[in-house]
Amino acid sequence: MQTVWLDPTAWSALLMGLVLIAVGIGALRRPGLWQTMVRELTGSPMQQMLCGLVEIAIGAVLLLANPWGPDDWLARVMKALGLLMIIEALIIMAACDLYSHLWPRALGRFQKGWALATLLLGLALTLGAAFRFS
Repeated sequence: MQTVWLDPTAWSALLMGLVLIAVGIGALRRPGLWQTMVRELTGSPMQQMLCGLVEIAIGAVLLLANPWGPDDWLARVMKALGLLMIIEALIIMAACDLYSHLWPRALGRFQKGWALATLLLGLALTLGAAFRFS
């Protein structure tokens, strides 16, 4: 195992976990926030491209910075998240108009559920990183 403070898996899990916690709390505090973001993204080709490029960059860091180990569940989770982010970013850049039509239905009745799931995933990643640091 690597030196604890130089562990890219622990750091990427901690940072992604904190981001997801903040996003989940924000969505719980302000219902309708995600629908507004999807509407704004759908209406702006520039935002679609920028969103896609940022998501690809973050996904690539998650995918490439985490070494694959058969016993390292946290690294595998981070690699999978990175790959999913890259796939979603490519879809957003290629077909945002089609992809964005799926989200209002998914977010409509289940917005609180999505926010809670995001918050729980963030907590799980943060705890996974904390256990690695200890």
